[in-house]
Amino acid sequence: MDTEAAIRHGTMQVTVLLLIAAALAIGFSVAGVGASLPIVVGLLVLMAVLFAARPDEDRFGPVAGVDMDGIVQSLWLAPLITALPLLVRLSATPGEVQAIGGLLGLAGMANYFLRPVYLLGYDLVSAVRESVGRANGR
Repeated sequence: MDTEAAIRHGTMQVTVLLLIAAALAIGFSVAGVGASLPIVVGLLVLMAVLFAARPDEDRFGPVAGVDMDGIVQSLWLAPLITALPLLVRLSATPGEVQAIGGLLGLAGMANYFLRPVYLLGYDLVSAVRESVGRANGR
């Protein structure tokens, strides 16, 4: 996989993980559940189960240009991403948990919309590296 494709797949993977983490937090808040140690432990248990259940081989392939196998392989990180801010704020009310979920979702969408900026940065660095290489090759 070339670097540009790796940037595309990596940023999409981070976006999806952040959106799933946001959905988990918002789901807790809609159910009226605030942050607590049992919730954090439950998320860490879910993380361990998802990690153990990861498929070893590729099963899905690309769907609409998205590397589904990479997302499925890293799905176990979403409960961890949710658990970390809840661990920092163990006494969060359901409303605060919803706000945490909203911030996670916002970070995911910001990452998605910044993909062209990441690719532009890669193109600029590549162009400078190529230009310097040609200048040094004389």
